[in-house]
Amino acid sequence: MQIIEFAGGTLRFLEAVPDKAPADGFVWIWLDREALANELPQLQEAAQRLGGSQLLDLHVQDLQNASHPSHYDYTSIYDLVVFRRLATGEEVDNELQGKPAPAVLASFQRIRTRAVAFVVFDRLLVSVHPSGCITARSFIERYLADAIQTDGLVVVSRSRLPTSPSDLMLRMLNVMVDSDLELRKQLGSEMDSWQQQLLRPRTEGADWSALMTARAELHTLEDLCEGQNDAIQEWLDTAREQPSSALSQAERDGLVARARDVIEHIQRVVHQVRRMEQAAETAVQIHFSAQSHRTNNIMRTLTALTAIFLPLNLITGIFGMNFESMPWIRHAWGFWLALAIMVGVAMTLGVVFWRKRYLQRTGGR
Repeated sequence: MQIIEFAGGTLRFLEAVPDKAPADGFVWIWLDREALANELPQLQEAAQRLGGSQLLDLHVQDLQNASHPSHYDYTSIYDLVVFRRLATGEEVDNELQGKPAPAVLASFQRIRTRAVAFVVFDRLLVSVHPSGCITARSFIERYLADAIQTDGLVVVSRSRLPTSPSDLMLRMLNVMVDSDLELRKQLGSEMDSWQQQLLRPRTEGADWSALMTARAELHTLEDLCEGQNDAIQEWLDTAREQPSSALSQAERDGLVARARDVIEHIQRVVHQVRRMEQAAETAVQIHFSAQSHRTNNIMRTLTALTAIFLPLNLITGIFGMNFESMPWIRHAWGFWLALAIMVGVAMTLGVVFWRKRYLQRTGGR
């Protein structure tokens, strides 16, 4: 369990929970979900001392649940926000180790999520992360990279530090959503590649199983973003209805603006995902339309050839009748005359069909 105190434009790493929260700042406690069970007594004591209330058992279960969807709940003392983020590349590689995936589905196979939970008090923020989560560490490294160390524990940051637990939570949520925006670009590029593969003229067939997997992953990403949007929107509505007395009006306005920015980013991802789903559906429809068009070209050519040889079959059928007396049967030039007529008929029909473009392929290659 890591304990960090933000106060007066500085951050300080603590070895133990302080007796009280700073008047001009707050305390941030973050820990891995796997360590929550062992650290729970100390965490409950810190919540009681710094926040004024212990965590409800139901909310503790939510913190321990690694598969919990994005969710918002509150009490009269604190807010609970569960936010599912995209898994990092390292986390996905560990999960998919030894499971080869098609290259065209590389990004889709990376759509895996992890739950991050926040308990927001007026002067205390508790965040529970999956093991190896880089979100919390990245924030600490960012502040330390732009800081001046004054003594063994206190660090003065040149950048603007968060002013409240809600501010820090929204900053971390914004970073998580930004990863969705980055994935959106890669998904769009791979979806374009997928469409080109479906619309390739000489395509013998498509990997429909992989396509269905891609569509299912897009639905997963859409559901993820909608859950994120609902959770943050509910938190924002509650913050507007029940503003914290520990924050000034300017700080509340800043939190509302930051929350709106997070929601806007989420909605951009949802919009892009829906566009990709529509593009995939359109590509499938165009693929089958192109296949049908090529089939029609082939059938038209075969029909034209059949129409050319049909009169020839009629002529050979007539001269193949078993009659004693037929024109040209007993003449030496009869065969050549019939053959000339057949060739003339075939050439005439061929020219007619060629001029009408029945023997040419239209569209595609």
